[in-house]
Amino acid sequence: MSSPDDEFLQARHDDAVSAAALFAVDPASLGGVALRSLPGPARDAWLQLLRGWLPAAAPWRKVPLNIADGRLLGGLDLSATLAAGRPIAERGLLGEADGGVLLLTMAERLSTGTVARIAAVLDDGELRLAREGIVGAVPARLGVVALDESLEPDEALAPALLDRLAFALDFDGLRRIDASNSGIDAEAIAAARVLLPEVRLPEALIDALAHTAIALGIASLRAVWLASRAARIAAALDGRALANEADAAIASRLVLAPRATRLPVNEPQPEQPEEAPSEPGEADAPPPESSSSPDQEQPPQQPHDVDQAMQDVVLAAAAAAIPPNLLAQLKAGGQGGKARASGKSGALQKAATRGRPAGARRGEPRAGQRLAIIDTLRAAAPWQRLRRQELLMRGKGDGSTPRVLVRREDFHVARLEQRRETTTIFVVDASGSSALNRLAEAKGAVELLLADCYVRRDRVAVIGFRGAIAELLLPPTRSLVRAKRSLAGLPGGGGTPLATALDAAIELADAIRRRGETPGIVLMTDGRANIGRDGAPGRAQAEADALAASRRLRASGHATLFVDTSPRPQAAAAKLAGEMAAFYLPLPQADARQLSAAVRAVTPANR
Repeated sequence: MSSPDDEFLQARHDDAVSAAALFAVDPASLGGVALRSLPGPARDAWLQLLRGWLPAAAPWRKVPLNIADGRLLGGLDLSATLAAGRPIAERGLLGEADGGVLLLTMAERLSTGTVARIAAVLDDGELRLAREGIVGAVPARLGVVALDESLEPDEALAPALLDRLAFALDFDGLRRIDASNSGIDAEAIAAARVLLPEVRLPEALIDALAHTAIALGIASLRAVWLASRAARIAAALDGRALANEADAAIASRLVLAPRATRLPVNEPQPEQPEEAPSEPGEADAPPPESSSSPDQEQPPQQPHDVDQAMQDVVLAAAAAAIPPNLLAQLKAGGQGGKARASGKSGALQKAATRGRPAGARRGEPRAGQRLAIIDTLRAAAPWQRLRRQELLMRGKGDGSTPRVLVRREDFHVARLEQRRETTTIFVVDASGSSALNRLAEAKGAVELLLADCYVRRDRVAVIGFRGAIAELLLPPTRSLVRAKRSLAGLPGGGGTPLATALDAAIELADAIRRRGETPGIVLMTDGRANIGRDGAPGRAQAEADALAASRRLRASGHATLFVDTSPRPQAAAAKLAGEMAAFYLPLPQADARQLSAAVRAVTPANR
């Protein structure tokens, strides 16, 4: 007897084989496959299976991480241009993959620019090129296999790319891929490829797919469009020219279920009207005999009922394929979007003399900037013939003429970028209510987090607030000893000047940002403000000031984590976190180590 886990893995295996077959029939119409898997036998077997089902002449191009635009898009062939003395264009990988598959390795780390260029090709089916003096368009109808090798929860494919790929597969737990019992082979796929243009999809099935997308909370219209194409291909694989419910169910399971953002809700059944009370004596009377046959007693099935039944079948197929941890994923991803956007380290910024190369721009190498030699030669290459003719006309074309004529307007300098330093500001509530509850755990958690920051050579700062003031206990520093000493000397007791603390955190974060660093705020409090900005006690005014300060923090755009340290999560604290657009993390029953682990888990800047 197989366990539920075995059945789940078997279903995941069968979905992987089905997706490979559908994708092999027409890669360009389905966009591609997002494959979340580390290198291993299952992934290698799936890629080999897919490549074996593609036409023998279909190109298979592998795109390495950090590929240059010249190799991806194509452009000027520098060596051929210099040899010929006229512009010679070369095709990039996008053009070379026309009619085949583009394999993206470590796709979760692709730059935004690379994702945008691939997405444009998937949309248009051609590559429009206008660079290095070459203007034109080349066909690029291709499918994409994006290999997602991410290990961290915050790492994932870019949404713009993921939205354009029909299938999203996860090989976690799979050790092999075997399609020998699937009944699908290369001949069947070739036959489906021929039949596909004749396959029709009834409008009722399109409505069922759209209804399923709505029920699963899928906002993108592209998902229904891709599911419709997958349903047509499924019918072609089965040798039919008309798609049916089974084809739509396969498409719903493979295309719509991985995109679900909520679980489908069962619509309440309409209440049956109560029968009118019978007259005395009618209950004992036998029911009147009917002269009609049993077939005539059943009312004819209405078209609406048929459509509803079809929608239920398609929705049930998608619901069965929703990952069991969907709610946990939605909870983690939905609340932490803004905090996760800050990234593991500081944001990228332009640099003049050091950093990672990020292309080139036209300009002269001044103030220590590096000359981009290759880009300079590329700019000069198309003009070599004209420049030599010009020299001949001036009577300067003798044997001393250099082989490559470079002018000032050809100069390009390297564009560099580097990550900003990250400074984490811990804002610790040391008021009476917090000291009574969780101040000791908060101090211990902050010390553990400080140690992590010290290992990464990040800077930390500590602001404590109690009584009527918020005090900068530790200016931004990398000294772990100073940080621990400032926390050890933090007493507890007094009121909660939360608005004053938020103002102090905003001012410090703004100052850090002006220095070119990336600030992050970790607020540890129970959210029970009772001291206003003016230092006067009064809960109503203090809460109003705290809300105003929260909105100011939201407007500043600083990534913030709100850790509710009260024994029981407070609605007021959740409201404040919402006002400041912070990640709200209630931790009612956690010690210092658990508290620090939770903060590290939801705040990439603190990992």
